[in-house]
Amino acid sequence: MCIIFLKFDPRPASKNAYRLILAANRDEFYNRPSKAADFWGTNGEILSGLDLEYGKEGGSWLGISKRGHLAAITNYMEGHPNPNAQGRGFLVSNYLVDKDVDSYSYLKKVSADGHMYNGFNLITAEFKAKQDTVCYYGNRGSSEPIRLNPAGIYGLSNSLLDTPWKKLLKGKQHFTNVVGDQSLSGDGLVQELLHVLNNEELNTPDPLQEQLGEGMKTMGKSMVQAMSAVCVRSPHYGTRTNTIILIDAEGNVTFTERTMLDVDTSKWSTNSFQFNLQA
Repeated sequence: MCIIFLKFDPRPASKNAYRLILAANRDEFYNRPSKAADFWGTNGEILSGLDLEYGKEGGSWLGISKRGHLAAITNYMEGHPNPNAQGRGFLVSNYLVDKDVDSYSYLKKVSADGHMYNGFNLITAEFKAKQDTVCYYGNRGSSEPIRLNPAGIYGLSNSLLDTPWKKLLKGKQHFTNVVGDQSLSGDGLVQELLHVLNNEELNTPDPLQEQLGEGMKTMGKSMVQAMSAVCVRSPHYGTRTNTIILIDAEGNVTFTERTMLDVDTSKWSTNSFQFNLQA
């Protein structure tokens, strides 16, 4: 389970506004190896965390490049995933590496091979001097990618875009209230968005979420309840990473990542990166 909230406004009204505000949680097994966000790629132009799971090394869940490419993925909840399917994390890292493809064309290419993967939702974006574009494709939904409307606020968890799960609706409303507060400084906005992402309030019962896949029937009642929160907490699986990405009107990027170091002691590490888009 993962969750993403984003506001996309390619023509912000003032220099203090943002072209993109994104807040995301990565939920994963605590023992799955991964690398915290850092710069990588040719000349260190890509910023993301990386999967270190055997056979899936180099995949990612969320990243951005200095050229203005951004990608994020969530899994689609389903009962019996194929253990031999292609690694979904490479859909993110491959887009970030490709210097020539645009966001929509990339998703068109991915959609042609969507059957090779377990269920996923993929957001790709490009932030350029003359035009910003954000696109979405889910391989358990429409066969065609879509371009997201400017000035929109969106939520994505482990069903299709803006599926009205209770956790998504409540988290999206909280996110909307925060990004609409014009009195917040950049640092204040980041801190408030971290509060959005770390809400452990359970949103049960939620028949829409529970009926999606057979997997929910085999997880047990306590796990079903844990997954109804924006911030998931269970003994072996839960929210491991919070990520905030802000892109302002001038192309300045602030990337903040809060990473769990030790689940038993609730020890976390927070790192922030700042750079200017070269696009």
